[in-house]
Amino acid sequence: MYPDRVVSGMRPTGALHLGHYHGALKNWVKLQAELPCLFFVADWHALTTHYDDPSIIEASTWDMLVDWLAAGVDPSQATIFIQSRVPEHAELHLLLSMATPLGWLERVPTYKDQQEKLTDKDLATYGFLGYPLLQAADVLIYRANLVPVGDDQVPHVEMMREVARRFNHLYGKEKGFELKAQDAVKKLGSKRAKLYQELRTQFQEKGDADALEQAKAMLDDAQNLSMIDRERLFGYLEGSRKLILVEPQAKLTDASRLPGLDGQKMSKSYGNAIALREDKESVTKKLRTMPTDPARIRRTDVGDPERCPVWKLHQVYSSVEVRDWVVQGCKSAGIGCIECKQPVIDMILQEQEPMRERAQIYLDDPSLLRAIVADGCDKARKLAHETMRDVREAMGLAYGD
Repeated sequence: MYPDRVVSGMRPTGALHLGHYHGALKNWVKLQAELPCLFFVADWHALTTHYDDPSIIEASTWDMLVDWLAAGVDPSQATIFIQSRVPEHAELHLLLSMATPLGWLERVPTYKDQQEKLTDKDLATYGFLGYPLLQAADVLIYRANLVPVGDDQVPHVEMMREVARRFNHLYGKEKGFELKAQDAVKKLGSKRAKLYQELRTQFQEKGDADALEQAKAMLDDAQNLSMIDRERLFGYLEGSRKLILVEPQAKLTDASRLPGLDGQKMSKSYGNAIALREDKESVTKKLRTMPTDPARIRRTDVGDPERCPVWKLHQVYSSVEVRDWVVQGCKSAGIGCIECKQPVIDMILQEQEPMRERAQIYLDDPSLLRAIVADGCDKARKLAHETMRDVREAMGLAYGD
C-alpha cells in the first residue's frame, strides 16, 4: 500500500567513534543506496535520561550530524533531520498514549535493564517509561515498513507493530467500509477480483499467511487503484478496518561489534574508543600502546592471538593473508607486538582519511550543515503531516479540515 521506507535514529551523544560506524552508520550508507531512508537525531530521547542537564544536547547534535556526513550518509539520497524540529512526532506520541496499555511499556526489556544500570539517575519519570512509545511514533509517523536494528532492539519493533495494530483496530472504522471495499474489489477487473476474494477467504478462514502475502503482492502490482481504494483493500484483506498506520518490520543488521582498545565493546564510557575523526597522531599513539597478550612480556615470548585485544581488531580490518601472518608470527615469536599492530594502524587511518575530508567541508562552513538539516526537516514534516491528517480524521479530531 505504501512504498518501502526505512527510518532510523540515534540519540545525540556527541562525536561518534568507530564502533558507531561499524555498528550502524556503515549499514545506513548501504541502505540509502537501496531504499528511501529517513535518519534523525533523537534529541527528545536524550532528555529521557538527561532531563536534568540538557545543556550538552545541542552541541552533541551538531557534532553527531557532522560525523554522519563524514561517514558517508548522503543528503542527496537520504532525508536527515532533527526529531524535535518535527513536532508531529510529539502529537502522534500523545495520541497513541491514550490507547496504549501501561503493561506494554513496563514489559519492554530495556526498561528495567536501564534502570538497573543507570543507578545514578532518577528514571522514575513518565518520559523514561514512555520512550518506547515515542520511538513507535518516530517510525509510525512515516509509515515506514523497515527499521534497521540489532537483536536487542527487536522487542521495540514488535511493540511498534502492536501499537499500529491496536490503533488500526480502534480507529480504522469507516462508514460504509465494506460496501466501499467491495466496490474497490470490482475495480481490480474480474480475474483479479476473483483471485483477491479467494485469497482473502483462505486467509480469514484458514489463517493462510501465504495467501495474505500473495494478495498483498497483487495489490502492489495493481496500477489502476487510487490510494484510498488501495488502503481499503489492504484493510479488507485482514478484516473490516482501514489501515491507517503501517506495521513495520525489523530489518536485522549484520553489523559487526567493533572491540575497543581493551577488547571490550568500544564505548566512550569505558575510555577505550577511537573517535571517527580523531587525529592521526592520537590514533597511532592509542593503538601502539594498547594492551596485548599478557603472556608476551618480552619480544622473544610466544603468544596466543585469542588472548590479545589487537587480534580482535585484525579480525575486523585485516585480510586473510595478514591474519595468517599474525597467527604464525605471534605463536612463534617471529614478530613483535608493535610489528603486529602496524597493519591495523594503517587500515584504521585509511578508513578515517575520507571521513576527515568530508567532515572538513562542514567544519569550514557550518551553514551547509544547517541547510541540509532544514531541508531534511521540511521533507520529514510533509510526510508526517500526511499521516497526522489521517490520524486526526480517524480519531474524530479533524473538525472539518
